[in-house]
Amino acid sequence: MTDQEQAASQDESAKSLPHLAYAPFDPQVDFYLQSQIFGMGQGTMVPLEYTGWRDEELSWKNTCYLHAGLNPAPTLQVTGPDATRFFSDHCVNTFTNFPAGTLKHAIMCNDEGLVMAHGALLRLGEDDYLSYFLAPYAAYKFYSGGYKAQAEWVNDWFIFQVAGPRSLEVLETVTGQCLHDIPFGHHRASSINGIDVRISRMGMAGTLAYEVHGPTTEAVPIYNAIMEAGAPFGIRKLGLRAYQMNHTPGGFPQSFVHFPPAWGEDKGFMGFLHIPEEVGGAPGIYSGSMGSDIRPRYRNPVELGWAKGIKFDHDFVGRPALEREVQKPRRFVVTLSWNVDDVLDIHASYYREGEPYKWMEPIDLGQHRAMNHLCADKVLKNGKEVGVSSGRVYSYYFRQMLSLCSIDVEHSELGTEVEVLWGDPGTRQKAVRATVSRFPFLNENRNETVDVTTIPCAGRKK
Repeated sequence: MTDQEQAASQDESAKSLPHLAYAPFDPQVDFYLQSQIFGMGQGTMVPLEYTGWRDEELSWKNTCYLHAGLNPAPTLQVTGPDATRFFSDHCVNTFTNFPAGTLKHAIMCNDEGLVMAHGALLRLGEDDYLSYFLAPYAAYKFYSGGYKAQAEWVNDWFIFQVAGPRSLEVLETVTGQCLHDIPFGHHRASSINGIDVRISRMGMAGTLAYEVHGPTTEAVPIYNAIMEAGAPFGIRKLGLRAYQMNHTPGGFPQSFVHFPPAWGEDKGFMGFLHIPEEVGGAPGIYSGSMGSDIRPRYRNPVELGWAKGIKFDHDFVGRPALEREVQKPRRFVVTLSWNVDDVLDIHASYYREGEPYKWMEPIDLGQHRAMNHLCADKVLKNGKEVGVSSGRVYSYYFRQMLSLCSIDVEHSELGTEVEVLWGDPGTRQKAVRATVSRFPFLNENRNETVDVTTIPCAGRKK
């Protein structure tokens, strides 16, 4: 095949992949899959791996990465006199100190205090908010609330994640600006090659991280520009497998990875999504020793480690339930470190006669490699169920098998020995020994505490 024929073939391959407008087609990758954005049945085509999940996993600790797999993100902009009242009515967060140019990890709950949606909420102006991943639930509550405001779906903007200790230098190089003036939880306008973008300091990798938002029509040129600027800093493209691996050690529980939102408890919302009632909850693939019952998998903000974000200075949906939970928590979130010998025994069963244990990949992406594959396992203490383990991942950086666990308070002390029941009901199961460890597990050089003044400015000051 001539170079011209090969280029034509690659071009045809790119055209055949839906939602590939957010990142350039990579002919070195032979396995693309649809990311299935958090149960929404949409998403962009993302390679499972680019340079290998081990190499990519190390990037956000040693260098940096660029990830485009969150596109197209459910984005809702709410403007008008009641914009603040709307979000205040439905978010556990305070709005008394939320100036333009800042952002919050916004959390929306139902009357029982169970998480219905969470995501980034950016304040652009006095009556102007931009939300990522709060919709579609936020849209449902807005349309049924009679607020004096306007809600508009934003479908023409992309989200890129750039994370790792060299991420600031990469973005300053590509923008030509000094971005040291963006503290954690803030955002501001910038530009890349003359294209207007918005840069925010946030992320779920745990380490220094930023997001770049811009017009979808310019996504590929901006992607290429970031990769070119990042080459001297060791930037990596991040595939779906490695992206899933940063939530558990980073200490950021995620919908459709660690828990399902409690959508099935609201029949009106299920109808709004046109999800048949017999589905019974958020769409997904449920496995693990917890079985197929979805309700024990729901979570409230306290048992996800988000209690500090709950402020009782306003009325909001779920406040009475969360007041009780904050006053007397039933469960906390911890990291579980799995016993190495027990993990090796599971792998050894694949080479022995008889029924093997459930297959254990580096991370539970499931048979279809879907982002909304929810594996949850029972956590036992002396044979009694005391928690739920989810988001199991092998960390090549820490060389440990880790998971997050919502565990009964009395068993949440560091060093507590428990067992994770590995295997689906009706199959061969194994009680894997595990130790209650720190949360978050990646506890050094956190994004919120990194002093960027120690990093040389790679661009001109604004």
